[in-house]
Amino acid sequence: MTIHLLLIDDNILFRKGLAALLSLQNGLAVVGDVGSGREAAQLSQSLGPDILLIDIRLSGINGLDSAVQIKHRLPQIKAIILTHSKTEDHVRAALHAGIDGYVLKDASLDELLIAIRHVATGKKYLSPEVSVLVVENLLHLEHAHLNRPKLGLLTHRERSVLQLIAEGHTNRGAAEFLSVSPKTIEKHRASLKQKLGLHNTTDITLAAVEMGLIDLPRSFSRLMMATLPRIDIVPIDPVRGVAAMGCSPAIIALSAVEHQPESRPAE
Repeated sequence: MTIHLLLIDDNILFRKGLAALLSLQNGLAVVGDVGSGREAAQLSQSLGPDILLIDIRLSGINGLDSAVQIKHRLPQIKAIILTHSKTEDHVRAALHAGIDGYVLKDASLDELLIAIRHVATGKKYLSPEVSVLVVENLLHLEHAHLNRPKLGLLTHRERSVLQLIAEGHTNRGAAEFLSVSPKTIEKHRASLKQKLGLHNTTDITLAAVEMGLIDLPRSFSRLMMATLPRIDIVPIDPVRGVAAMGCSPAIIALSAVEHQPESRPAE
């Protein structure tokens, strides 16, 4: 019996390398590899893979929600999360969503093959590090209940909306991506603010980063600067000195740089 695999990962080098490696294994066939959940949903319908190998961190709709949506439409398909993330929120959400396997990307090829063959026979598989985390959570069930992870508070659609907004999509853009109305996005956005105590775009971005839905965006520093109060730099009076000006060392250092005379080229 040949196990047909569909690989979903937005790192094309990793995806292509893994596809080539798995194609060399007896009893395995890689029927496709794509970089997004949307492409995976389309190909799952036409190719009918037995197992999805999917990363959590995908642009647009994250891998966990993509896998859940595909399994809902095609319940015969199994899904293995293949990711670097071993956060409690991600593991808990995957288990609650009915994901069949959770393997870390630093696993050996042998471990990945064992996971694939276990899942193909209807069993569940967790990487050893993930299994330890699950056991620790069970041993501290009462504590976990009192400190319910934020990711578990959200529905699949709310997680998708949170991720899309944090990635920079407008309400209309997120609505088009999810094939819903902008008013629906507004409702989900209001629900997110209420559940997570969010107030602005900065809070939304921080929440998405904290939950592991996105990486810290490069433009985030500019976003943070826009939310900070303006600080006026006061020139340092060289005669009166620091104490007389009442400035902090940080302001003094910035002032020294701001007002340093430009060097002139030698004539």
